[in-house]
Amino acid sequence: MVLWASLFCVLLLLISSAHEVSSYGDKELLPLERFQWAQPVKKRDCFSRKSRTQNGAIILEMKHRDHCSGPVRDWTRILQRRLIADDIRVRSLQSQIRKIVSSRTESLSQTQIPITSGVKLQTLNYIVMVTLGSRNITVIVDTGSDLTWVQCQPCKTCYTQPEPLFNPQLSPSYQSVQCNSRACQSLQYATGNLGLCRNNPPTCDYLVTYGDGSYTRGELGQDNLLLGTTQIDNFVFGCGRNNKGLFGAASGLMGLGRNDLSLISQTSHVFGGVFSYCLPDTDSEASGSLIIGGDSSVYRNSTPISYTRMVPNLQLDTFYILNLTGTSIGGVAVQAPSFGKGGILIDSGTVITRLAPSIYRAIKTEFLKQFSGYPPAPGFSILDTCFNLSAYEEVNVPTVKLQFEGGAELSVDITGTFYFVKSDTSQVCLALASLSYEDEIGIIGNYQQRNTRIIYDTKQSILGFAKETCSFT
Repeated sequence: MVLWASLFCVLLLLISSAHEVSSYGDKELLPLERFQWAQPVKKRDCFSRKSRTQNGAIILEMKHRDHCSGPVRDWTRILQRRLIADDIRVRSLQSQIRKIVSSRTESLSQTQIPITSGVKLQTLNYIVMVTLGSRNITVIVDTGSDLTWVQCQPCKTCYTQPEPLFNPQLSPSYQSVQCNSRACQSLQYATGNLGLCRNNPPTCDYLVTYGDGSYTRGELGQDNLLLGTTQIDNFVFGCGRNNKGLFGAASGLMGLGRNDLSLISQTSHVFGGVFSYCLPDTDSEASGSLIIGGDSSVYRNSTPISYTRMVPNLQLDTFYILNLTGTSIGGVAVQAPSFGKGGILIDSGTVITRLAPSIYRAIKTEFLKQFSGYPPAPGFSILDTCFNLSAYEEVNVPTVKLQFEGGAELSVDITGTFYFVKSDTSQVCLALASLSYEDEIGIIGNYQQRNTRIIYDTKQSILGFAKETCSFT
């Protein structure tokens, strides 16, 4: 019996070592079949956005922009283009932040005037529908932008969108914004470019340029904005007459930054400067929600909300900056010298989270230690930690958690841990990337924000996290 027991133990060891999969640490089971996606047969409707009002808060249905896409012939190429565009955004952001900080530091020491950043480079993903004037428009949600803008008639150069262009001549409540107005003077802080005066007709022209060559140009206007059932009178926005870039099929952009021109600032007298969102899975039919208003009773979070303070930065105060104090992989604390230094942006427009090199190396090392035994796969664009999981029906994935000042914690949803490059799961990559330099500012991308209720309270300058399965219904 002893001999048979010994042989049985040896057999178990051999079976276990054949896969060499580590079993320690906190892990979640990831069924791989759900990520072997099928292409949509036909183009899906982008006009059926829903909204409702509950306890004084406005709840807008939120979709990934792929919901508006038709059949894709080369999905790998699309994914690669996204990561290339995402990398361009981050590189441009880092470069311009360095220039702003270095130049504005001297100005601040001489004039003591707070300067906000005009850095704008969008990699845009999630969409909602609102009503501007009498026209329903689909706009991309971006916390890294301030100015809301839409494509307008008559348009000199416009990219293709399925919805009719906004026509200010058909809206009796539309008005042009004058050059001597506060809104026009705020453009430099909101966009990085001064408002330009045009005499015939007398309007305030704006220009937003993006690091990848995209741009929008037009004049500032104001009209009634309908969010659900709540009307915001004289909402200031950009009426784009000349637009080009990677904006997908959306009609424009909704700016949720902290500048005076952002939607949150313009509606603070109604909603108290509080908004939140829950971002759904990228490639699923699930809906998320954008909630404008601070009544937490309308949230559907499954864990308590944990809050952290927004780090003040006079030079970059249009952005939402947090203090990342630690991370854990599979319940194991990761050590790195950059924790608690420099701050980290949270941004709905960046896709993949970027971390300081020392933090990324530490996370990668611990992740590989716990997710061992799986065949490696080639790196993909900015992602260098990839696996071939095509031989598996399911895998146990180490949990990834980000810790912030004050004890707040963001538990990365299991769907935000891996970036699926191949539909047969033969190339699956850890959805994190390293910055080029240690002193660059990190960014928490939307891939790691999935299925989490993220609450922005601009009045108290705090930001909260809670787990929530994203659903509009």
